[in-house]
Amino acid sequence: MPITRDGALDWMNRFAGEMSEHRQELVALDTAIGDGDHGTNMNRGMTKAVEKLDASPQADPGGVLKTVAMALISSVGGAAGPLYGTLFLQMGNALAGQDEIDLPAYAAAWRKGLEGVQARGKAVAEDKTMVDALIPAVEALEAASDLDGGLRAAVQAAEDGMKATTPMLARKGRASYLGERSIGHQDPGATSTYYLFKSAAEALAG
Repeated sequence: MPITRDGALDWMNRFAGEMSEHRQELVALDTAIGDGDHGTNMNRGMTKAVEKLDASPQADPGGVLKTVAMALISSVGGAAGPLYGTLFLQMGNALAGQDEIDLPAYAAAWRKGLEGVQARGKAVAEDKTMVDALIPAVEALEAASDLDGGLRAAVQAAEDGMKATTPMLARKGRASYLGERSIGHQDPGATSTYYLFKSAAEALAG
């Protein structure tokens, strides 16, 4: 089953639900090594994004993602707004004008999104950021032979990447100021990224 506009809408609504449900968890993770506002910011941003999606019709999946991007960039402070905004904007641009998205197009859009996040945040693997969940999940999509399998493999890869941030020393963002004290804490950005892939699989896998 290719990904349609309605599938993309379902995905974004489910992601908004995850951010609402796990807001306190993300706040707690971010309180340990950051500003403590990641859950609050992501919940507020995705609430705004859903309002925007409800208020204006989108023609295709790319349009859905671009609408979310603009809502996040305009309403979310801290690092999360620009980084997630860039992710969705690059994905939306990559999918522009396509009514039905197959696995190669979807994986290629994620690759563009990952490149955008890395260009914006200057983070690489093992810096203890959202990139540590993004890279393995995108690679899992690129290695998959069908969309359903790819969506499920990406969730597992994102979860593994998220958990792998716990023993890392933070090298980017506010957590990097803590030095050795950042070790032993799961990264909040990698955690919200895992929920993004989880909601994608729930919305888009058969």
